[in-house]
Amino acid sequence: MKEIEMREALRQAIDEEMQRDATVFIMGEEVAEYNGAYKVTKGMLDKWGAKRVIDTPIAENGFAGIAIGAAMTGLRPIVEFMSWNFSFVAADQIISNACKIHYMSGGRFKVPIVFRGPNGAAAQVSCQHSHCVEAIYGNLPGLIIISPSNPYDAKGLLKSAIRSNNPVLFLENELDYGDKMEIPEKEYLVPIGKAKVIREGKHVTLVSYSRMLKKCMAAAEELKKKGIEVEVIDIRTIKPLDIATICQSVKKTNHCLVVEEGHIFSGIAAEIGFQIIEHCFDYLDAPLVRLCQKETPLPYAKNMEAETTPTKERIVEALTKLVG
Repeated sequence: MKEIEMREALRQAIDEEMQRDATVFIMGEEVAEYNGAYKVTKGMLDKWGAKRVIDTPIAENGFAGIAIGAAMTGLRPIVEFMSWNFSFVAADQIISNACKIHYMSGGRFKVPIVFRGPNGAAAQVSCQHSHCVEAIYGNLPGLIIISPSNPYDAKGLLKSAIRSNNPVLFLENELDYGDKMEIPEKEYLVPIGKAKVIREGKHVTLVSYSRMLKKCMAAAEELKKKGIEVEVIDIRTIKPLDIATICQSVKKTNHCLVVEEGHIFSGIAAEIGFQIIEHCFDYLDAPLVRLCQKETPLPYAKNMEAETTPTKERIVEALTKLVG
């Protein structure tokens, strides 16, 4: 085991897959000469050269299209978006081509491509750099959506994503890149589509993913002092959703709170909540509760930013009301 940062875990995943498979390459803004905007690709240009670590112009629609074409013809591209907000410039390529070509071609073309980069809010980067995109892209059949919360899962899931024959949206977070964790030095994979119970509990189920998991765990530890045992589930893969693991927990605790960084209307928490009601409604002893970002573009000011997004205090309050 070795303690490394999230960015290093992601780098190891990319490096190991490039070593394993000569068809894997990475492209995006500043991934080569600048070592990546968040230093995920640090040193990779020197190791792999400019044919496999490719700097692009500021033209997301263009380089996303090039990568999709490369995937259709036998390569395995990794596309880094400097921010997932910038993927909206490439939305036509992702929506009209990446997630539909396999179906439209009658299975003749596969699109083994990974789009990755930071998703959601960072620290005072304002609303044009802070949107959570998973609910928007989650509506599209044909896309796998992954959002890890820690370095171990980030490495194992990214390796699985690169090996997948389907288009994968891999959502990271800028504020998580410096998070440290011990992970195995030998190779491992984390399966796509499998949630994980990261804290056992008996009174209430708390479901979340990505950056919100740290706040959820902090809230669970605080409530433990009051005798409330919270079971925390990291869904890890947003689509396909492992509803079975979630329902197994709800059947045990009979209460559920879903926390999402994104907006509440038509969000991932809404989908998870409906599936819980659909599959295990009779086990709920109280209405299911969602805690999400308020219905406003994310403000720039720190105090307003905190007022808008889920916090540990809000999670504690919601859980206390739910089981109280």
